Amino acid sequence: MKILVTGGAGFIGSHLCDRLIKEGYFHLASPASQNYHSKISYHALPMETMLANTTGTLHLLKLAKKNNAKFLFASTSEVYGDPKEHPQKEEYNGNVSPTGPRSVYDEAKRFGETITSYFVRSESVDARIARIFNTYGSRMLKEDMRMVVSFISQSLSGSPITIFGKGNQTRSLCYIDDMVEGLMKLMFEPQTKGEIVNLGSAEEHSVLEYAQVIKKLTQSSSLITYQEEIPKDDPQRRRPDISKAKKLLHWEPTVLLEEGLKKMIENFRKKQ
Repeated sequence: MKILVTGGAGFIGSHLCDRLIKEGYFHLASPASQNYHSKISYHALPMETMLANTTGTLHLLKLAKKNNAKFLFASTSEVYGDPKEHPQKEEYNGNVSPTGPRSVYDEAKRFGETITSYFVRSESVDARIARIFNTYGSRMLKEDMRMVVSFISQSLSGSPITIFGKGNQTRSLCYIDDMVEGLMKLMFEPQTKGEIVNLGSAEEHSVLEYAQVIKKLTQSSSLITYQEEIPKDDPQRRRPDISKAKKLLHWEPTVLLEEGLKKMIENFRKKQ
């Protein structure tokens, strides 16, 4: 079997490649960090982000059709925007700004889903869509400056742990091993053509709670500090409804939050 993974050098993509190699057509090529200060975020690479998720998706779907290949589009929970429905089901159409600073990623992913769905309906391509919620684990780059990475880096260095707003906004974090298992099942389980499936953890915590857990696990003396400004269009609550993944794929996360965070913290310590 020949398998092409675009974005295979990225965080989720590299773990997926490891799993595929270990056991013997995915599309994950896109900047994903939303941190304004990161040089590799979609804010720093807006045009590249839009083109990867739209034009790039189109070319890959044409290639999949030509080779009669299966295709998986790695979408995101960002397609739900700042949701007014909680938790978010696959049927929810979202609350997304088409012109805000996050739209270069959010709307590009939404249009990537549109293109993929068209190829399923009209071109008979065997494609499916994974809506990936917040994922963490080894190989996340410090330059990404995502929440968990920043909290661990700040805790280990003794720097202040910085929280935007009051830290009441919530996230649900899925460990990378569980995410890879979900992607594998969505790609290779029978009867997944045309399906859109949420993949993520249903365990929801506030940003402040994540900061406190990481501070405890690192035994850090860092102070937790707050910045009043919250990034524009930042979702206030985020948790997937994974009922469909449980029923269709017989999948749900198994790695406990503290277990996954300990592994990630140990990985960071080795790099210091």
